[in-house]
Amino acid sequence: MKNDLTIDEILKKSVHEFEISQYGVIKCQEFEDLREILMGRKEKDELTGFEEQDIEKRINPKLTMEDCRSIIVCLFPYYKVSNEESNLAKYTHGMDYHFVINDMMNLLGDKIGKEVENFKYMSFTDSGPLVDRYVAYKAGLGFWGINGHIINEKYGSYILIGYMLTNKEFKEYNTQLENSSCIRCMRCVKSCPGGAIKGDYDINPLKCKSYITQKKEELTCEEKNILMKSQIIFGCDICQEVCPHNKNIEETHIAQFSEDLIKRITEDEITELSNKKFRKIYGRRAFGWRGRKILERNMKIIKGE
Repeated sequence: MKNDLTIDEILKKSVHEFEISQYGVIKCQEFEDLREILMGRKEKDELTGFEEQDIEKRINPKLTMEDCRSIIVCLFPYYKVSNEESNLAKYTHGMDYHFVINDMMNLLGDKIGKEVENFKYMSFTDSGPLVDRYVAYKAGLGFWGINGHIINEKYGSYILIGYMLTNKEFKEYNTQLENSSCIRCMRCVKSCPGGAIKGDYDINPLKCKSYITQKKEELTCEEKNILMKSQIIFGCDICQEVCPHNKNIEETHIAQFSEDLIKRITEDEITELSNKKFRKIYGRRAFGWRGRKILERNMKIIKGE
């Protein structure tokens, strides 16, 4: 140690400094109970192609970091109350969360590294090998919703997740919640535009409107019909908007998710833009990563063109 504090105390102090109010730590382990779920999705051909394709890497952190001993998991809320009409999912309104969370997790890792000798880490959000929601669940940061989201008591399901593989052991580890659970009202099941939510805590991501809005390949007639069921051109919030667990939740305190928001874009705003200009204006927005043409396609389909 570089000081007299334990690594647990250093982490607690550091997350407080970066205003990360929800975090947990779990032992590095193979998530065997996840293997069957992932194998089932693969056998049913329900993988999107966005996720890590090697199932072993998704359940075994040591295949990513050989000397991994612990996993730090942090939540980043993004909900902001608004009555403005929007055609973009809420998580895309602020700065692209990949930039925000990656920066914050790396700052956190570097801060701990200055106080803990030989501290090594690898941080990820969304595009990492592990299943973000699963490690958040194991860290006691929320419970599973029927819609496949992790629901946090403070922020509901409007949360984004970052996690960090580390080579150090902690004295105390978190465990999954025992006394909190989804009320199973089935509103999300009934409201899902694509019927993606099965009602048994499993979903078919290929029928999720959020996935379809990001799909680069040509859309089928069924997928186009799913798109047309709401005005959202990128992402989808319906299963979260109808969820009772998202009533009276706290708003985000993260400036990048609450300032300089873009809640709606029109065809006129992007049609004449070159790809270079589009990237310059929207390149740091989560809806911008797929490019102008995908957004234009979605707009036209929703308009019935």
